[in-house]
Amino acid sequence: MPLDRNATAMPPAVLRRVAAGDHVLTPQALAFVAELQDRFGLRLHALMVARTRRQARIDAGEMPDYLPQTREIRQGIWQAAPVPPQLADRRVEITGPVDRKMMINALNSGARVFMADFEDATAPSFPNIVAGHANLIDYRDGTLEHEANGRTYRVGPDPALLIVRPRGLHMAEANVLIGAQPVSAALFDFGLSLFHCGRALAATGRGPFYYLPKLESHAEARFWNEVFVFAQDRMGLAQGTIKATVLIETLPAAFEMDEIIWELRDHIAGLNCGRWDYTFSYIKTLRNHAAHVLPDRAGVTMDQAFLSAYAARLVKVCHRRGIHAMGGMSAAIPVQNDSQANEAAFAHVRADKLREVGMGFDGAWVAHPDLIPVAQAVFDDQMPGPNQIRKPRQEWRIEPAMLLRPHQGAVTLAGVETNIAVAVEYLAQWLSGRGAVPIAGQMEDAATAEISRAQLWQWLRHGTAVALPEGERRMSTDWMGELIQAEILRLLDRHGPNGFHRGHYASAARIIHDAVTAPTLPDFITTPAYAVLNALD
Repeated sequence: MPLDRNATAMPPAVLRRVAAGDHVLTPQALAFVAELQDRFGLRLHALMVARTRRQARIDAGEMPDYLPQTREIRQGIWQAAPVPPQLADRRVEITGPVDRKMMINALNSGARVFMADFEDATAPSFPNIVAGHANLIDYRDGTLEHEANGRTYRVGPDPALLIVRPRGLHMAEANVLIGAQPVSAALFDFGLSLFHCGRALAATGRGPFYYLPKLESHAEARFWNEVFVFAQDRMGLAQGTIKATVLIETLPAAFEMDEIIWELRDHIAGLNCGRWDYTFSYIKTLRNHAAHVLPDRAGVTMDQAFLSAYAARLVKVCHRRGIHAMGGMSAAIPVQNDSQANEAAFAHVRADKLREVGMGFDGAWVAHPDLIPVAQAVFDDQMPGPNQIRKPRQEWRIEPAMLLRPHQGAVTLAGVETNIAVAVEYLAQWLSGRGAVPIAGQMEDAATAEISRAQLWQWLRHGTAVALPEGERRMSTDWMGELIQAEILRLLDRHGPNGFHRGHYASAARIIHDAVTAPTLPDFITTPAYAVLNALD
């Protein structure tokens, strides 16, 4: 039955007032979120416990593998529900935070799709999150505008198709309580966006569409499917109206792609190669196993080892099931007033997209509007139709060992120092409210910070040999502390004491140091950092 917008159910407790709160956090919208939390909160908790238990088994020596109990699903002849016409052509997608100016730029960028990211590209302070939902409402109403330098910037007449990425299932919204417990951030973002925008988007055929991040199992896909079924019923939407693209950005999920599609078969539009989070998940999942230590981040490329096998399997599975296989992010970005650096960035993106379209991907991501023509030209030349779903796929079997094979290469002092610098710089920016940050010619988000600090932990945990000009040295706790301290001194010299403290570098360095030297690799760096972000907000 449709949701009664005049319902008087007890809403969650909102702990702070923020701009646009009255517009977004209406009693009816909060009642819908509360209903989702009440119905699905315990299930979600059980899924998070299941994650912990599986990780404990892997830590003890049980390696990821295809599930014997779901063999019939993997081997069965079936397809997901058809992809709607509005999602047929997704050859270039741009991603970015839910900041107002950046949303307008992305919607006007010429990309086919804009992913409005409440997760990795947005620092989840409560003002940022609520402002993002207010921006979605204004997008719904055609009033999304931004004033700057005496000009008014508006969404053009033919904007990119909007897809919303809510925060991950592991995250909580600490500023909204139900029964003295934080509400699920994933249900909060999904519930608010669907309540405010779902009907309007469905009426025009342009949604509601979602990207689902960081799933680790088909049980979690089943959870989302049941959320969709319930929410569509409560909002008066036809079943199957919601379409979701699942980011395969965890190692366990790579072994359950068919099963994830099966569970979401009435609501799924595609799978996406979330390459940076996937690399982080590989390290995190195999953290106890020295045979899976990775080299410098720069040497962990998509054309080799576990990343190459994962990408090939994703294309094969998606096309067999009749849905899109979406390529990953090209993080390179243009550099102002540096034509040589710009051409290098364009060449990197061009090569990346040529590899993806050649593998059979139906589209891919870029991080900056100036890179859209580069990616567009590649897909236009190599993919004349709207997608490659019907293109013949490779038939060779991808064995579990192929999905676990580590990249080969050295760990260098430059690689260690780069990881420290990126992790501290990104986290400091994140604590300052910025979720997508240009660093050294790349657009970094939370995923790349997670790779950086996870590699540091892995190298320390296994006493990895680090290549030096004069030989090599085993990583140790004392040496790691010295290297982090050296980065702090560089930041102090660059920003001065006032800029260092105002920029939250001290907090960022402490969080990174604690995570890197922890006995057990912390699941997410954003979990301890979120407590600091809330205190600073």
